Amino acid sequence: MKMGSQSCFKVLIICLIAIIGAANAQLQLGFYAKSCPKAEKIVLKYVHKHIPNAPSLAAALIRLHFHDCFVRGCDASVLLNATQSNPQAEKNSFPNLTLRGFEFIDKIKSLIEAECPGVVSCADILTLSARDSIHAVGGPFWNVPTGRRDGVRSKAADVFLGLPAPFHNVSTLLTLFGNVGLDANDLVLLSGAHTIGITHCASVSNRLYNFTGKLDQDPDLDSAYAKNLKTFKCKSISDQTTVLEMDPGSRNTFDLGYYKQVVKRRGLFESDAALLKSSTTRSIVAQHLQSTKKFFVEFAKSMEKMGRINVKVGTEGEIRKHCAFVN
Repeated sequence: MKMGSQSCFKVLIICLIAIIGAANAQLQLGFYAKSCPKAEKIVLKYVHKHIPNAPSLAAALIRLHFHDCFVRGCDASVLLNATQSNPQAEKNSFPNLTLRGFEFIDKIKSLIEAECPGVVSCADILTLSARDSIHAVGGPFWNVPTGRRDGVRSKAADVFLGLPAPFHNVSTLLTLFGNVGLDANDLVLLSGAHTIGITHCASVSNRLYNFTGKLDQDPDLDSAYAKNLKTFKCKSISDQTTVLEMDPGSRNTFDLGYYKQVVKRRGLFESDAALLKSSTTRSIVAQHLQSTKKFFVEFAKSMEKMGRINVKVGTEGEIRKHCAFVN
């Protein structure tokens, strides 16, 4: 074999090894055990220090995680700021304008960077923070395999392609969940996170005042509850800012309260009411109402499953130095 041929052969072998390595790379428990052994403890300590004093952040963080994973996978693209060359990032899209928790993630990132520069991804920090914050408000604990890498693309237009919306019907919801490898059970379980959520009158005003454009009320919303909302909360269709609890009375406690509201037709979103529109999802709601323990176990499985959506591993993406900017 000639020298030139040998060189080409060696290059080919190296490329094949790199490709095989990237293909075999995957998430794993304790991914940072050697490279940054304190990483998960830093996240846990910060969460447990701050979430008890601001429990609403638990809902904000799990929502941030959800909005990230359904758009180009769990790659922390939702955390990126707009730039001169990319004036409309994911966080600038209309569905993401009410997202919170960015500063919380940035602070944890800075603490970890001080310990292990350039090692731990923002995607892993967001996933771990969501898990730890849910556990901190009484929810389940689940395993979070790590090794995600951060994406470098963040486009507002991408959000509308994959993110489930509060006004979607059950068919659309099932399609969007199916597109990322999740099923009807996952739809019902992940909707259960609304037990600690809040929203605003803007999200329900059409259901109360102008559902079909004829100044009517959504018949799928319990009439007594609708009347109560109109009288004491959303007093006009123009009220966009009054806060509403998704699970009135226990918004800071992770429990079965959300499902109890749904079966009473008191879920605030059309997507909540949609869970009763399919015999499959309606049956799943009924099942999870029977046992908090079972709900916790199954919710944990769905969260771990969601955390694996289209992750970047191996040599894909990058490890950002700051979560709001690509390197």
